[in-house]
Amino acid sequence: MTPSRVTEFRRAARERLAGYEHTTLESAPGMRAAAVVLCVVPGDDGSPCVVVIKRAYRGRNAGQWGLPGGRAEPGEPPERAALRELEEELGLVAGPADVVGRLDDFPAASGFAITPIVAVPAVAQPLRPDPQEVHSAHRVPLERLAADDVPKWVDLPDGPPLLQMWLAPDMRIHAPTGAILWQFREVVLLGRAADESRVAHFRQPVWTRR
Repeated sequence: MTPSRVTEFRRAARERLAGYEHTTLESAPGMRAAAVVLCVVPGDDGSPCVVVIKRAYRGRNAGQWGLPGGRAEPGEPPERAALRELEEELGLVAGPADVVGRLDDFPAASGFAITPIVAVPAVAQPLRPDPQEVHSAHRVPLERLAADDVPKWVDLPDGPPLLQMWLAPDMRIHAPTGAILWQFREVVLLGRAADESRVAHFRQPVWTRR
């Protein structure tokens, strides 16, 4: 499913995610809650794009590719945390009515349980990255994310293969973000069944443990 307009995507994604039984991680000692947003906005030609960011070269995950989001405050629901971070990092304002669903919680090796929220702001807005947190922000066409050559599996000698999401020649993304983008692609864009699209077991590079 790669609709040509954001309004079409919003309607179709809401229907598809309404029937998706997402997994939720139980709280555990040392595990912290976080939320990210798969935020779909119009590109320059009006076609739907997902926003991907490169983190600022400071603090946690310095210089890494990611999705808008971050740590949840104590007692803060994941949807609220995700939308708050979206506004803080990119200046994009979205409300509860703009949330069309969620995907599986992902157990990051860094100790975070990451909840991915899918949101489609009703009003088109410019991206205004906060330079303290975001080095750059990019709109990746959903048509590109759905392309056959985006996911690549790299065989390694010491265990399961490693997923790489090649969204552009200079945009190679691994788990956790790569896993979340892969599940979004499989479930929302390609309509795969839940049991074919789980990602909690995906291998994570050592450097993501920081």
